Amino acid sequence: MSSEPISLATALASFTERWSPRIVTTVNDYDVRVAKVEGEHVWHVHEHTDEFFLVLSGELHIGLREPSGERTVVLPQGSLFTVPRGTEHKPYAPGPAEILLLEPSGTLTVGDRHDEVPAHVDATTGHALG
Repeated sequence: MSSEPISLATALASFTERWSPRIVTTVNDYDVRVAKVEGEHVWHVHEHTDEFFLVLSGELHIGLREPSGERTVVLPQGSLFTVPRGTEHKPYAPGPAEILLLEPSGTLTVGDRHDEVPAHVDATTGHALG
């Protein structure tokens, strides 16, 4: 954890990989992660934790499979959304986007259960900033 202010713009400029979040700081037992995203992620579930999304730039869509059926939430820049624990979901960005995530440290980006992970998705617990 840094004792100095952290520039999100600088953090985001430090990497180019899509769907490969970087940990910018830790708050108690939670990682604050930033990621560049574009295209599809993977259907997945976090059984024991909610997942917080904040769209810093671009637009993010999140497909949700809920008891009442499937739906998609659309998050324009500046919007946030929390996917409740146990809800199957699939993030998708129609164009380049940058997001901030808040998850318990050690949470795998593809959740506890997931579809086959395509090569462009990094199954990680987050990378340290370079």
